[in-house]
Amino acid sequence: MNDTSSNALQRNEGQVAARKNEQAAQPLTRTPAVDVEENSQGITLWLDMPAVPKEKLEIEVHDDNLRIQGEAVVPTPGNLQLQYAEVRESRFARTFTLAPDLDTSRIDANLQDGVLRITIPRREEARPRRIEVQAS
Repeated sequence: MNDTSSNALQRNEGQVAARKNEQAAQPLTRTPAVDVEENSQGITLWLDMPAVPKEKLEIEVHDDNLRIQGEAVVPTPGNLQLQYAEVRESRFARTFTLAPDLDTSRIDANLQDGVLRITIPRREEARPRRIEVQAS
């Protein structure tokens, strides 16, 4: 191998390292795991959102789409210089298409211990109801 190709290889390795540093600086976007519970009253979503504080959580409904985004915050003391970390800050994002029988004006969200619970009730007219039969 001559010097020219050796220099090109070193430049390429430097570019790869620079790209890795850029990627490391950008938070990862992850799809949070979800459990869905459905009954006659509505649905409840349970999403795993570890290290996402309430202030960094965004929930929006638009055109029967429920969009959930959150940014994890891993606190590091200011005087600490990390040499190695397995836990990185990341973003969570997930979108759901909602059935038309759900009442999006009455969505309830609760974040506790890294688990986001979203309850969406059914519209009153879409809920099952018992019809009493009259005998004549």
